[in-house]
Amino acid sequence: MRFPIFPRPERGSGAVQRRIRGAVAIAAMVAVSAGLGACAKSQRGSESTSDSGGTFVFAASSDPVMLDPAHASDGETFRPAEQIFEGLVSLKPGTTEVQPLLATSWTAGKDGKTFDFTLRKGVKFTDGTDFNAAAVCYNFDRWFNWTGLNQNENISAYYNDIFHGFKTGPLAKDAVYKSCTTNGDDKLTIKLQHPFAAFVQAMTLPSFSMQSPTAMKKYNADDIAGTENDPRFSEYATAHPTGTGPFKFSSWDRGQSVTLVRNDDYWGQKAHLSKIILRTISDPKARTQELESGGVQGYDLVGPADIKPLKDKGYQVLTRPAFNILYMGMNQYNKDLQNLKVRQAISYAIDKQAVVKQSLPEGSIPAKEFMPPTIAGYTDNVNTYDYDPAKAKQLLKEAGFSANKPLTLKFAYPTGVSRPYMPSPEDTYLSIKSQLEAVGIKIVPVSAKWSPDYLDMTASEDGRSKHDLHLLGWTGDYNDPDNFVGVFFAQYSPEWGFKNPKLFADLTKARGLPTREQQVPAYEAINKEISEFIPGVPIAHPAPSLALAPEVKGYIPGPSKDAVWNVVSIKK
Repeated sequence: MRFPIFPRPERGSGAVQRRIRGAVAIAAMVAVSAGLGACAKSQRGSESTSDSGGTFVFAASSDPVMLDPAHASDGETFRPAEQIFEGLVSLKPGTTEVQPLLATSWTAGKDGKTFDFTLRKGVKFTDGTDFNAAAVCYNFDRWFNWTGLNQNENISAYYNDIFHGFKTGPLAKDAVYKSCTTNGDDKLTIKLQHPFAAFVQAMTLPSFSMQSPTAMKKYNADDIAGTENDPRFSEYATAHPTGTGPFKFSSWDRGQSVTLVRNDDYWGQKAHLSKIILRTISDPKARTQELESGGVQGYDLVGPADIKPLKDKGYQVLTRPAFNILYMGMNQYNKDLQNLKVRQAISYAIDKQAVVKQSLPEGSIPAKEFMPPTIAGYTDNVNTYDYDPAKAKQLLKEAGFSANKPLTLKFAYPTGVSRPYMPSPEDTYLSIKSQLEAVGIKIVPVSAKWSPDYLDMTASEDGRSKHDLHLLGWTGDYNDPDNFVGVFFAQYSPEWGFKNPKLFADLTKARGLPTREQQVPAYEAINKEISEFIPGVPIAHPAPSLALAPEVKGYIPGPSKDAVWNVVSIKK
């Protein structure tokens, strides 16, 4: 049902992955630093006006699934949602740094389970109703009280991931959320059942945007019919999404476009643009052609081969800060890959710099570990296995392989797809394949269509015998180490095929530490542990690109979410 486009994380089937996490990830998380409350003034809050007008037409790669972000997990739903809705906190434009938005400040209790928020005054939803503490509690309680289909991980993916359970249902005992109480119109307290160190960071996710209680009641926001694989969303989610953002919903021509118009009553910096049109153009070549013909003024995920031609023609190609990881998995279902010397040999055989140069966009950097350098817990003190083909050959010999008895591996890669962390999978595969063959490894190619074939093969028990090596990646949800290494290695997964009780226990313990200050050395030690165990090879942190017409000004590409377009303008 979900179609992760950008910038949502994906390393396999989202549904499969979330089932795995939901089964084992008991809420053992921790207290957030009270220091987070001391943030800079929101950049949306600078009062200035502009009536320059203009329409910004942007090419989306697919239609939104629907327009209620609480039920969404796909990037093309979040793109309009980030213009319509706002959360308690947001990210400083172009960074993963948390800043105030609808909440002006917050503090965390010593128990790590209590959070006091002070709200911005004078804010209204676009239906004219007040945004206040009661509205915030209504949203939190709405999510917690979901029943039936609303609890399904295909329909409330991010609530399931972050809060682990609801008031009722089979996962109620694991629920992280406890209560929300108001203290006047502009203050509230949220209590959790378990400490959760990344609670405030997680509130930057679009799924936790504040929505109008009045509109949700009027248009039956939680009235979902159908099935978990074929849900029918509510009238609210398809025709009446109502937030506090700089734009408001106007119309949705299914399969064609979504139109938003400026919210002239917006509390912060009012949008320069008078209208946004998100046109659905699924074919990547067609998006490029539409940009060049003037049919659109921007699109995301520019193919590496298109970057220079577009620049030469005068178009802007902006690079998003890399907040991702491209890796090559080594599936230990294959007994040869259970040998550490074999995994070390494969690591020494790969020239990451050459892979970056041959297959990834400008601005991409080779990776040392399975999280980007901006994440707390990243450390340079890990084993790096710098390119050394002679050492790779020696290790293969010590493992019992030779020219007469070569190590033979099935190397899987996806076709017909471009991802933020892997814009040209075939090129990346060919680059790595030639390097592995150069040290004497025999490669059997295994190609598969991205969805469902490739995702099923790399994430399911049924697929583990079909590949030994594979390419996948992940774009982070928010700035938290567990959102990277915890997702990959906190429990057994058929993608990797290993059971490492110490690593699993260390990751579980790190999630439960009471402060970020305590988590940092724990995750640094875990990254070193991973580098010694070598479950896979972290290849690179690719820099996703987006293209804009020359007349578009003010677009600030973000690393983990899309820009808010109130500062974008069209210069004629």
